[in-house]
Amino acid sequence: MASQSEFTLTVTIDDLAKMIDMSLLHPTMTDEDVRQGLKLARKYGMATACVKPYSIPMAVEELQGSSVLICPVIGFPHGNSTTVVKVFEAQEAVKAGGKEIDMVINVGKALGGDWDYVENEIRQINDAVTKNGAIVKVIFENDYLKDEHVIKLCEICSKIGVAFIKTSTGYGFVKQPNGLYTYSGATLHHLRLMREHAAPSVQIKAAGGVRSLDDLLKVRAIGVTRVGATAGPAMLTEAEKRGIGREPTTVQVTLSPEDLKGSAAY
Repeated sequence: MASQSEFTLTVTIDDLAKMIDMSLLHPTMTDEDVRQGLKLARKYGMATACVKPYSIPMAVEELQGSSVLICPVIGFPHGNSTTVVKVFEAQEAVKAGGKEIDMVINVGKALGGDWDYVENEIRQINDAVTKNGAIVKVIFENDYLKDEHVIKLCEICSKIGVAFIKTSTGYGFVKQPNGLYTYSGATLHHLRLMREHAAPSVQIKAAGGVRSLDDLLKVRAIGVTRVGATAGPAMLTEAEKRGIGREPTTVQVTLSPEDLKGSAAY
């Protein structure tokens, strides 16, 4: 039976804020909903605000003069557009003000083993984005994949040299035996697998269900440097309540046997 693991982290509230991409991606969000989310991202000094492409001009307006970057999503959420369309969408997003581009792979091509297609698409988008001064995060959508697919994608993204690889969109719903749809999102199992098989230069983003400060600290402990979350303000408020401020603070993080065998999902 696996034993629990203890980690000691030294963090500040600013460190934690710069781990968070404020997710403003739900299809029902109105312009006012997005605007309020952008104001929160600015208030807390998060890493980015993650927005749908049509919201980029609003994000530019609301985040002007702040340290919060704009992170548009491309081919979101299912990655089914052609490569030409994804490249065009990414280029337009960067021109409009996007600094970090979260793209979704073609999941069907990955599952079918057409790795040349997958690699070519990621490379074209990465090239188009980086030559214009932005970076790419590649979304795998792990709920649809087996470990062997995740490992292969890590290898491809390491070869290309993307900035980040990312677990999920938060919308990769899988039909369950009872007929309902749900997702696991960022599991510790997949995050550890990605950290193990990606090059050290490739950062890891956890997305899809990282909802609490404890979740945030757990993924940080295993090497995750960014999370996509709607609950960013709640996490940072909880951090302040626990005494995490602008001065370095030591915190203890415990991963349970259940965490370590990868059954925990946030």
